[in-house]
Amino acid sequence: MVINHFILPHRISLNMKRKVSGFLVLPLVLLAGLTLAPVALVNAAPVIQHWQTANGARVYFVPAPELPMVDVSVIFDAGGARDEDGKGGISQLTSGLLGDGAGNLNADQIAEHFEGLGAQFAAHADGEMATVSLRSLSKPETLNPALDVMALILRQPTFPQDSFERERKRMLISLRQQKESPEQIAALAFDKAIYGGHPYGAPPLGTEATVNALTREDAVKYHGRYYVANNAIVAIVGALDRAQAQVLAETLVANLPQGEVPSPLPHVRDLEAANTLTIEYPSAQTHILIGQPGIKRTDPDYFALYVGNHTLGGSGLVSRLSEEIREKRGLSYSVYSYFAPMRERGPFTLGLQTRNENAAEATQVVRDVLADFVAKGPTAKELRASKQNITGGFPLRIDTNKKIIGYIGMIGFYNMPLNYLDTFIGRIEAITLPQIQEAFKRRIQPDKMVTVMVGRAVTK
Repeated sequence: MVINHFILPHRISLNMKRKVSGFLVLPLVLLAGLTLAPVALVNAAPVIQHWQTANGARVYFVPAPELPMVDVSVIFDAGGARDEDGKGGISQLTSGLLGDGAGNLNADQIAEHFEGLGAQFAAHADGEMATVSLRSLSKPETLNPALDVMALILRQPTFPQDSFERERKRMLISLRQQKESPEQIAALAFDKAIYGGHPYGAPPLGTEATVNALTREDAVKYHGRYYVANNAIVAIVGALDRAQAQVLAETLVANLPQGEVPSPLPHVRDLEAANTLTIEYPSAQTHILIGQPGIKRTDPDYFALYVGNHTLGGSGLVSRLSEEIREKRGLSYSVYSYFAPMRERGPFTLGLQTRNENAAEATQVVRDVLADFVAKGPTAKELRASKQNITGGFPLRIDTNKKIIGYIGMIGFYNMPLNYLDTFIGRIEAITLPQIQEAFKRRIQPDKMVTVMVGRAVTK
């Protein structure tokens, strides 16, 4: 799962998951990325157009005529949360194989095709979504042949056996590397402790046993089940008009089978009691994660919790946690908290790294700061500063095609209102101190937190 500054479109692959300090030490996360194609919408949210294709795919489109570029993503509810029992890692493996063969084209021919057009193609899966994306110049002689091959990849991947074996070996190497990373060890243990047998608690890459047991036929079946029109969202941003965007969307998904929408995920249960896991690891620092199930993407408490968390631990070096942990005590360079909302309740997480001998003290300080914040909430001064920081930075979060396509993909995936970006600043400014206090008291239970500590134990 991943974290971004204020909107998390989906759970991200484990490799990205705890890099939440940077693009991630903040409260809630968005699909973000650098791009060369700016959008002239610095002071206004983009207008999102929406329709369905003939076979049921939902389309979200933002015209951006400033540069002759088009970004398009096709998003499926086909992330790790859809891995079946005993098939852990199948979503990652299926996504990783899409570009290795389609129709009568092999991997080299596909790569050469996109390279020759100057187009960029990518496919990846995370905890909730599988995304296939393309960036191309908008001129038809470039865009159309790029779209034709992308459509072929979507509907007719060949999953070559040699590529399957290579991708599986790569995943097994990644799984072994996880065992050597205290950050990854903590992340896996944290999710398991919070979610138990819920799909959110399963490792995104699976396990060595499940990956070794996967077959090419499993990937074929997974693709046939989830890469279908009724499970697809097409997000488009670029130098096109509505008619051109409609043709583009139909080109990509017209030949996909309609299929079925996946069943809803199970509800996430509250934790019944506090739980502390201490995992021995030969490192100089201890990785600490504290948390519990948080909120859904469309939760009515989202804005109150988001603004409040900005003060608690989502605003970097000026947060409450940073003041107590870093400035007053020098226990850690960075400490953070965030909500990661998903289809069901994503985690509320507090985290830091500290020297092994300071782990117990740092953990207690984090717990004390959280308990005090839940009891009292932010001050009026802190609330004003948080609102100014959030609203002042908002235009920079929608200033490129890449950022906008991340937002509209999220809006489509989570069935959020089309005016979400238009109303975002107003909803932030409308949050009051009583709303934050009430939401935190009702939703956060400091006495029922999971705590995971990975590092070398210190004997006194």
